[in-house]
Amino acid sequence: MIANTKCECGHQNHVGTVLCESCGKPLFDDQSDAPLEMRYDGVARRSQKTNPSVLDRVWNFFSSVKVAVYLILAMLLGSILGSIYPQENTFLNVDPAKYYKETYGWTGDLYYKLGLSDTYGSWWFIGLLVCIGTSLVICSLDRVLPLYRALSKQQIRKHLSFLTRQKVVYTGKLAESGSTIADPEAWVKEAAAKLRKKGYKVHTDGTALLAEKHRFSRWGPYVNHIGLIIVLLTVLLRTLPGWQMDEYVGFLEGEPTKIPGTSYYLENDEFNVEFYSEQEMTDAFREKGQIVPKLYETKAVLYECTADCDSPDKQPQLKELTRQTITVNHPLKYKGLLAYQFDYSQTPRLLSVRPMLKNKQTGESYGPFTIRMKNPDATYAAGPYKLELKEYFPDFSINDKGVPVTVSNDPNAPAFVFVITGPGLPNDGQTYLYFPREVDKVKFSQDQINGAVGAVWDISVNSMSDVEIANFTSYLNIRRDTALPYIFTGGIIFFVGVVMGLYWQHRRVWLRFDEGDKLTLGAHTNKNWYGLRNEVAGVLNKMGIEVAPKQLANEVNNS
Repeated sequence: MIANTKCECGHQNHVGTVLCESCGKPLFDDQSDAPLEMRYDGVARRSQKTNPSVLDRVWNFFSSVKVAVYLILAMLLGSILGSIYPQENTFLNVDPAKYYKETYGWTGDLYYKLGLSDTYGSWWFIGLLVCIGTSLVICSLDRVLPLYRALSKQQIRKHLSFLTRQKVVYTGKLAESGSTIADPEAWVKEAAAKLRKKGYKVHTDGTALLAEKHRFSRWGPYVNHIGLIIVLLTVLLRTLPGWQMDEYVGFLEGEPTKIPGTSYYLENDEFNVEFYSEQEMTDAFREKGQIVPKLYETKAVLYECTADCDSPDKQPQLKELTRQTITVNHPLKYKGLLAYQFDYSQTPRLLSVRPMLKNKQTGESYGPFTIRMKNPDATYAAGPYKLELKEYFPDFSINDKGVPVTVSNDPNAPAFVFVITGPGLPNDGQTYLYFPREVDKVKFSQDQINGAVGAVWDISVNSMSDVEIANFTSYLNIRRDTALPYIFTGGIIFFVGVVMGLYWQHRRVWLRFDEGDKLTLGAHTNKNWYGLRNEVAGVLNKMGIEVAPKQLANEVNNS
């Protein structure tokens, strides 16, 4: 429980409060003439507790502006270190461990080993962002709540010492000042009318007055903080799945490929590349003998998977969404999804074949049937015969023990093991090893492996028209940023806060009459004291009190 300090006016104040929350009287330094601390009208903050608990100490740490500055400087230093060399998330088909050492030497190797190659996704960088966000929240709450409490419960008749220790002060008697109005209450009413014309909200209590305008400008810094907090939260949320995507994916011609983390598939329907002629190239390129692409484009088809999306055995059921041509700086766009042309490679790869099942003894052929290199069917029909896929090796090889294995999932040397059943064959069928590529048939001795079965049966295509080959792989940068509208919103809120605090000033004027016609006036603003003195002097002059703006400056404060 927080104890209270009681003022002579009877108001109970929180411990640490410098000025009475009601009348404004200094609670401790009441004999000094020094100007008052008006940052929060003297109201205590939680971080000023005299006997803080463990939670209070954590609160005090994050409520410190100095700590916030150190955290921001640490984040800036981390950002600088992260920009020395390219971040590893920008690489495509590159091993970062080798890249940094081979490209930048020992400094690059050290850069990678220290984890700076993934600075912006590292735990310490994200931790700094969390600490800065926490600091913004606690700094704001530690200051905005006392300020709100001070400004929402302002007493009209302030203590004399509160008025005389402001930076803008006037004291004098009406009878001696040349005022055109001698009655204090009438004078207050007339002054209130003139202040209202200048945009002040005026409250009176007999011969006391409180005039205030542009209070909203005091909330400008806290509006800034809200905008920054939204931006920081959004940046942190971008690390979660579904909020942000920035992937580099290769799309082989004619083969729909799933976009990671989505239900979308994109097909490189056709890739075209056009090169500069020798006449169009500069001498520098011509001397080097370089071939420079002039234009490369991907004719893309975007699909949405409706069924069997993650099935390893079945082809996904796809629904076409849009067809667009992608060129450099002209991406495919669909409901926030962007696909930018990034690179390409000429990598011929087998996609499918349409072979026939041929009986070498009778000369009869059955088929054709289509075999895809990716996700082949489990069974195929060739006339009265059935071919059941027993095993599939996308990248066929034989290990040291003589056992068939696949080196990778890419169809570099595809091999199919079929069990053929049908008329004239045993009930359990006959096993046949099939290599679609002629070079693989020779390399791995297909005919010798098949033996007697290969002497009777053959699986082969009639011509190259039955072979589908992809010549190019188009590399696209897939982007989707759900968080971007929130970042813009946070930026707009921050800008509003800047305008609020920059172009308006919170001005307050208090006055009271004592001993008949003795006038005491005090005024305060959070900035632009020159403008406030001019404004107060103008009102006094219109009331018949001749005073220059510089005469209103508190001499104690200026000393």
